[in-house]
Amino acid sequence: MSKRNSQAAKQAARERLRVERERQAKRDKVKRQLIVAGSLVGVLAIAGGISYAVVQGNKPDHWEAAADEKLVKPANTSGENGTTVVIGKSDAKKTLELYEDPRCPVCATFEQTVGKTIEKDVEDGKYKIRFVGASFLDRNLTGEGSKNALSALGAALNVGPEAFLAYKSALYSAEFHPEETDDKFKDDSYLIKIANSVDALKGNKEFQTAVKDGTYDKWALEMSEVFDKSEAQGTPTLMMDGEKLTGSDGQNAPMTVAEFTTALDKALKA
Repeated sequence: MSKRNSQAAKQAARERLRVERERQAKRDKVKRQLIVAGSLVGVLAIAGGISYAVVQGNKPDHWEAAADEKLVKPANTSGENGTTVVIGKSDAKKTLELYEDPRCPVCATFEQTVGKTIEKDVEDGKYKIRFVGASFLDRNLTGEGSKNALSALGAALNVGPEAFLAYKSALYSAEFHPEETDDKFKDDSYLIKIANSVDALKGNKEFQTAVKDGTYDKWALEMSEVFDKSEAQGTPTLMMDGEKLTGSDGQNAPMTVAEFTTALDKALKA
């Protein structure tokens, strides 16, 4: 090969090398841009996720929002915010106040033991009963079952006093009442299942819609506030004429029919 041809070949080789280096440089630049862009997207996605989480975390939960909703009072109520629930014959001279929390296991035992006696006494006109619902166990144990069950009780009361009493009895029954740590009453479908065991509520679409829509959620909160401001220190609490009815221990609610009858007769004579 001549010297001239050799130089031309070297020059061509250098040119090919230069072109290839420029191509590689362009590929590296594009790769770097893609990495930066991908990283930016990742950062934005993370930031967006954090922002969404913060926004969601700052949003009020359902019950906080319910407190700002328009109050719907169930039928068969009176008093401010419809939180006075009195059931019985108008000519009954005295009223037994009953304070209960739907999740309360002692309330369940009381209802299973004494509940039917109270219902019969009210039906016979012996006295009226005023129901005050509480939801402090939702705060103590966390959850929403007490409030949700109170809302469902409001829906039952809207159907009628008899439906209310029968539904309350079913909620506290051995068949349906959960352990207090089991927030089962937060489930609307479970509350409706219980209602289907009550003749006046079985298949009642208006009742079911009210439970699902939370029609009486704000009312349940108002009712809970009545309990929180009352003299009752726990549940169940029974009072008549401002005096607490107690069992043989002189402190807690009477938990047998005999103890209840003794305490009640004394209160009726006072």
